[in-house]
Amino acid sequence: MRIAYVINSVEGGGAAAPVPAITRVMRDQGAEVRVFALDRRDGRALPAMEAAGLAPLVRPGGRHDHNAALGWLARETHAWGATHLWTSLTRATILGLLLAGRRGLPTICWQHAAFLKTGNRIALRALESRARLWVADSDCVAKLTRQRLHVSEDRLVTWPIFAADPAAPVATPWHEGEPLRIGSLGRLHPVKGYDVLVAAMAQLRREGFTPAAPIELTIAGEGAERAALTRQIAAHGLDDVIRLPGFVPDPRTFLAGLHLYVQPSRSEGFCIAMHEAMQAGLPVIASAAGEMPNSVISGATGEIVPAADTAQLAAALRQLLGKPERLVLMGSAARARVLERYSRENFVAAGKAIMKRIAH
Repeated sequence: MRIAYVINSVEGGGAAAPVPAITRVMRDQGAEVRVFALDRRDGRALPAMEAAGLAPLVRPGGRHDHNAALGWLARETHAWGATHLWTSLTRATILGLLLAGRRGLPTICWQHAAFLKTGNRIALRALESRARLWVADSDCVAKLTRQRLHVSEDRLVTWPIFAADPAAPVATPWHEGEPLRIGSLGRLHPVKGYDVLVAAMAQLRREGFTPAAPIELTIAGEGAERAALTRQIAAHGLDDVIRLPGFVPDPRTFLAGLHLYVQPSRSEGFCIAMHEAMQAGLPVIASAAGEMPNSVISGATGEIVPAADTAQLAAALRQLLGKPERLVLMGSAARARVLERYSRENFVAAGKAIMKRIAH
């Protein structure tokens, strides 16, 4: 098999980050794999793909020139001699399915999205029968794929997008006398709910909450909401508490420097960052979105709160920060849970089963 792995972009984070691990499973099963990206964006995922020997081919186009992108994809995958298409994210999947209709290539579509725009949902539903197999990156996305696209059970499998690494750095427990370091990783976008997190921190200050130590909150990531979040932070007088350092090139080191992780998203699929935080031995406060409630056990590994609920998020922060000596035990439980649930062995076994299925 020569698998053309078609992805929206080589932007850092998100669905591009796990591509080297995913394709390693494919290649270990004898397939040749090459990445075809429809758009560059920030290009931060490129070095890891190149180091993995995936020879990524990046189209010098934009996000909305779909006809040009389809023509490019048809030419380049044909020139490379692709025998299969593997698509990741909505734009790549729609174009891949259109190309599959023209060339009859077996096409495997990986679904990550918990949210689909109306037009994209209509297009995917109309084209869904062209895919040989649909792969959901989590149980929650599998359920949404059945409901929204009407994909039948016999053409839908789940392959969690995350393989936990026991060698990942582990966070150092909080000790009396040092600040309580809270953090989050993600795009500065409304869907991530960072405005809710800032509002919850402001509510704690208004209520006169006094934690056991000074709080430092770092939201690591870049995006269009930076200016709005900066204004919100300043309006609440939280400049001394909340930092927006931008993109962090080494997320593992960043997470290992925290005591508590917060993911206040309005919508999520799998949410790799939250699972990486658990892998680092951090307790988590997460919203009830996507796969997160299936991974976090309230009271044992963290807390689950309703999405976009400032009061409930503030209450969870108050509870965990009020007794910071408990954080290390909760973090240890979180790490044990994610290492067992998303082990490398489980990751490889799921991928091998899919490869065996599409080879026939």
